[in-house]
Amino acid sequence: MSRIRPHVRGSRRLATAGVAATAATLLASALSPAAVAADRPTRSGVIANAASALLAHAASLGLTSAEGTSVRDVIVDKDGTQHVRYDRTYRQLPVLGGDFVVHLARDGAYRGANRATRGEISLASIVPSVSAPKAADIAANALRAVNLGETLRRLTARPQLVVDALHGKPKLAWRTNVTAQDTLGNPVARTVITDAATGRQIDAWDDIETATGDGKSLYSGTVPLQTTLSGSTYQLKDPTRGNTYTGDAANKTDLCFLTSICVSRAPSTVFTDTDNHWGTGTTADRSSAAVDAQYGTDVTWDFYKSEFGRLGIAGDGKGSYNRVHYGTAYNNAFWDDSCFCMTYGDGDGTTFGPLVSLDVAGHEMTHGVTSKTAALTYSGESGGLNEATSDILGTLVEWYANSPSDPGDYLIGEKVVRSGFGREALRYMDKPSRDGASADYWSSSVGNLDVHYSSGVANHFAYLLAEGSGPKTINGVSYNSPTYNGSTVTGIGREKLGQIWYRALTVYMTSSTNYAGARTATLNAAKDLYGAGSTEYNAVAAAWSAVNVN
Repeated sequence: MSRIRPHVRGSRRLATAGVAATAATLLASALSPAAVAADRPTRSGVIANAASALLAHAASLGLTSAEGTSVRDVIVDKDGTQHVRYDRTYRQLPVLGGDFVVHLARDGAYRGANRATRGEISLASIVPSVSAPKAADIAANALRAVNLGETLRRLTARPQLVVDALHGKPKLAWRTNVTAQDTLGNPVARTVITDAATGRQIDAWDDIETATGDGKSLYSGTVPLQTTLSGSTYQLKDPTRGNTYTGDAANKTDLCFLTSICVSRAPSTVFTDTDNHWGTGTTADRSSAAVDAQYGTDVTWDFYKSEFGRLGIAGDGKGSYNRVHYGTAYNNAFWDDSCFCMTYGDGDGTTFGPLVSLDVAGHEMTHGVTSKTAALTYSGESGGLNEATSDILGTLVEWYANSPSDPGDYLIGEKVVRSGFGREALRYMDKPSRDGASADYWSSSVGNLDVHYSSGVANHFAYLLAEGSGPKTINGVSYNSPTYNGSTVTGIGREKLGQIWYRALTVYMTSSTNYAGARTATLNAAKDLYGAGSTEYNAVAAAWSAVNVN
């Protein structure tokens, strides 16, 4: 999927108490307070508390007068405990790995913080030796290198000067988003981090986060839909879920430059109907895939609201939208932050069918949740955790739906694969190596794998935490989950898995979280929810040890 990482939205300096207090006031007034109970802290009040904490604890947070901050997200627990997530700038340049989370008590007292990185930022100069055009060329070649054999068209690159604190000692770097179209017109994109002093490539990752995959539907039988009546015509638009809607992309594709600047987009013409009965359950009717897409959005919305109290992907009550029938025989589905939308291909009919299944919808929309919270960097171990987060919570969306036509399971994308794919699912959570490439256990080299394969460690952990180790049959599907250390793990259930992972994601994880950090984050979440030394806390520790994360 094409996922645009958040840019710093303004900055707030920490040179003096007066300036910081003024900026905090301006920032608070610019953000709408969340609707909360009268006896709980308001969003603006929480931000003001956090601003005071930044002033008092600037040194321990590594903040200097050269640095600015901006609020990315605010979480208020049921007991009033507060968590404010910040992005950071250095001399007005975005800092990769500069994000941190401030934790406050109910009364606003400072409790501590989680930082993506702890290195002190002190650069002699912010003037690059490598020019922006040179950085763009380096990134363009990096995109070509991972698309060998393809003739890339409409290739564009946008370099942005940043401070890279993710990869060792902080240094001046170029973050370049490069995008193009392949010979079929499908989007390809990559983010490349380049040393601004030497031109050396520091890191790179795909900006197309994929889960090939997903009304009367194709996969979920006959499903309920909330629609909008306009005159005598019904629109596939749900006014009860932030006006989410599904449109027809007419087999066209996007034409985008600089990743997020699109000259033209595939259409999203909202589906309409005269009798409010949609689709036939077959691909012969274009609205059948639309039913699946809309239903997937509905269930994902309801899952996040019911389980975590989150209203919509961004937590602001606003709906996203879907585009189906994207491109020609497009074997993919993706979430795109720049349009706040979900896009589904029809598949080629041999390897994949229409990619509109429930777990695919939940997976891709969860990328949107991740981008609004921890923003896990899409490379190395953090990239594997990013993908695993979507697999884990997307799987829980499927279980939440409780659909007789698509029962919950621990297989990823099992509904959308066809005989030409060669196996029954994209990925397997009980024993990820069943796909021939994913890692069952952590090792020092796991971060070198493609993120869809390094995700196996966390997927395996999640299965063990929910269901436990050993052979078993669940919902008619056979599983046999091994452990690295030969231990027997007892599961605590899917609901507790979801609560622990979501809290770890939204409260403790940062852009640079690796597997060791994920263990710490989930243990902290389990301690918050169930208590230190509780059955759940001990189960989290045991499940991580079972995948060799100690």
